[in-house]
Amino acid sequence: MTAAEVLRAERAALCDTLEEQGPDAPTLCEGWTTADLAAHLVARERRPDAGPGLIVGGAFARHTERVMNDQKAKGYDWMIARLRSGPPFPMNVGPGALVNVNENWIHHEDVRRANGHDPRPLDPEVDATFWKLLRMAGFGLRKVPVGVEAVTPDGRHRVLHKGTPSVTIAGDAPEIAFYCSGRRDAAVVELTGPDDAVAALRRSSLGI
Repeated sequence: MTAAEVLRAERAALCDTLEEQGPDAPTLCEGWTTADLAAHLVARERRPDAGPGLIVGGAFARHTERVMNDQKAKGYDWMIARLRSGPPFPMNVGPGALVNVNENWIHHEDVRRANGHDPRPLDPEVDATFWKLLRMAGFGLRKVPVGVEAVTPDGRHRVLHKGTPSVTIAGDAPEIAFYCSGRRDAAVVELTGPDDAVAALRRSSLGI
């Protein structure tokens, strides 16, 4: 499967879960309900002007909040329908689709795991997609003062962040990405390495 095909399948599953949980369910994104998360996903794809506020605070963040509130005002069903219609070009093909798999899968798990669901069985196509995405995991680890390496159960190995000493994150590729995105308590991974290095990784700010 191409990244675009993986994205279509994951987007459909995410929308199904959002419908099932309703607009007021909790998520792993602190302070956000499922309605907030849906608004974020729509704004991210349809309102590029809201993007800087996801990273920069101040007036940018306030603008992003206003955009999200505009999306929520249109209704939960409207937002899900908008998401079901698929992302616009170039977020639905090639590298754009690849990055969007990461966004959709992680936020899908934000909803599922906050509402008592266990991790899904590993999908080989999702796993292969996330192994490619882990090349970019260094962005989420830029504030980590130690090296970080990824190892999967089938023996694949990738350096995610250079540094000494180094910590190994062992698990399936999607779970490693989930950890690097900041979901350290929800991700199914194992950390190994010198105690002080592991402690440093646990203390570090992860994600954007």
